[in-house]
Amino acid sequence: MSKSGPIFKPGPISAKPLGILLNDVFAEAYAKQGFAARELVTRWAQIAGPEIAAHAEPLKMQWPRPVEGQPQEPATLVLRVEGPMALEIQHSADVILERVNRFFGWSAVGKLAFRQAPLSRPQARKRPSPPDPKSVAKVAESLGAIEDEELKTALARLGAAIKRN
Repeated sequence: MSKSGPIFKPGPISAKPLGILLNDVFAEAYAKQGFAARELVTRWAQIAGPEIAAHAEPLKMQWPRPVEGQPQEPATLVLRVEGPMALEIQHSADVILERVNRFFGWSAVGKLAFRQAPLSRPQARKRPSPPDPKSVAKVAESLGAIEDEELKTALARLGAAIKRN
């Protein structure tokens, strides 16, 4: 047996979640937009409710300059709103203000401002409808002698879907 150098055991792996590693980067980006906490953006659907969050998202918070000796004035929350829903969201302003201030635990937001623009997040893609049963049957006839019925049915559905597209 030859003597080679000492054998080193690997130490424990100290992997950290990406969110923790990028925390300072995100905190700085959100602070530039006036958000004291990024949770208003990341948890918007829970705070505003799914109906409102589907058509509006927080863009930034505008804080008024503090006046020495005066209490801090509430901020203006700027929301990006999809075109035709802007009026509906504007009518829900009181509900949104109440929910946001309840989330913060104090009257952090005093009014809302709206910017009409497409939302920045991608819209969920709709699942295509299943193929027409007649076209599935037609494709199944052309498959020939496949003994496994489940396989034949799956291939017929796949063929009909491909032909449709």
